[in-house]
Amino acid sequence: MPRACIETTVPSYDVARPSQQLVQLARQQMILDWWDRGCSGFELVTSLETIDEVVRGGQALARKHLDRISEVLVLAIADAVADLAELSVQRGIVPGKAVSDAIHIAVASVHLIEYLATWNLKHIANPFLRERIRKQVNDLGYPMPVMCSPEDLLQNDADY
Repeated sequence: MPRACIETTVPSYDVARPSQQLVQLARQQMILDWWDRGCSGFELVTSLETIDEVVRGGQALARKHLDRISEVLVLAIADAVADLAELSVQRGIVPGKAVSDAIHIAVASVHLIEYLATWNLKHIANPFLRERIRKQVNDLGYPMPVMCSPEDLLQNDADY
């Protein structure tokens, strides 16, 4: 079974109030469909960084987030993850204000997860950064996960 690491934006879209913006609302509905369809057959994992971000987001939504991901395997942030994330920031691949994004990429890479599902198109699933991220991850001996949206993974669902 292929594995997909979900970072904070995935459960955030799922538990947020319905958006007034059409694109956001469509993404929220896609996430609900994706969860309801068994995540297109992917084994989901996440990281302690996702849990930390959820909790920092406030108590009201934190419980909903944590309930949604309660059965998702939580991966540790090993030294190799911290080192890779720190290198991403030092090299300017991910800005210092987005350390959590560097950690999400590093977790998926170090733990050999095939996909990193995200709605973060600025620092994670950014096609303009992809080659720089791939080179750095590969130089350290890790494969780069496919960084994509949950919508991309939903496309793998034969019933979609």
